Amino acid sequence: MKTIASSVLTLGIFALSGCSESSTPTGSLPVFDAGPHLGVVANGGKNAAVPLSGAEEVPARATRARGTAVFNLSADGDELSYRLIVANIENVVQAHIHIGPAGQNGPFGVFLYGPVPPGGGRIDGVIAEGTITAANFVGPLAGLGMDDLVAHIVAGNAYVNAHTNDGVAPANTGPGDFPGGEIRGQIQ
Repeated sequence: MKTIASSVLTLGIFALSGCSESSTPTGSLPVFDAGPHLGVVANGGKNAAVPLSGAEEVPARATRARGTAVFNLSADGDELSYRLIVANIENVVQAHIHIGPAGQNGPFGVFLYGPVPPGGGRIDGVIAEGTITAANFVGPLAGLGMDDLVAHIVAGNAYVNAHTNDGVAPANTGPGDFPGGEIRGQIQ
């Protein structure tokens, strides 16, 4: 898994192969032709973008931080490539795919970023990208296959969560210090 930091603020991904931009109003993110259910059921090889915000966290977080997780399932269904992009966020220490429905917290099953030490400061841009296989699964997904993660996604039972920590007690003091998660988005 490769992680990189970038100062480029790119919340819309226009250059990914296999995606098409639909007509969108000025200033909005592109809508990707992801096919039914992220394109993961029968249309492997297509992209999907998942917006992340504090409003989706449980409990909701008052934060200006935003993000996008972009996923692409390989045509054979064995690999899920991803790119995690963030903006206006500080002290990101971890990011995961969690197993759980909208409005409920659940355990993490795949690491996307980290863990890194707390108090890292502001990050904008691509913070992580890589390829996930079943060998990367932990927690409730450990020992299962990619089709099990895909089934959770199709059922609306998976989300992306980015956790922050400023390294100063107490926790949950505001943006940049939400160890349980600052931004989240349900993968649908």
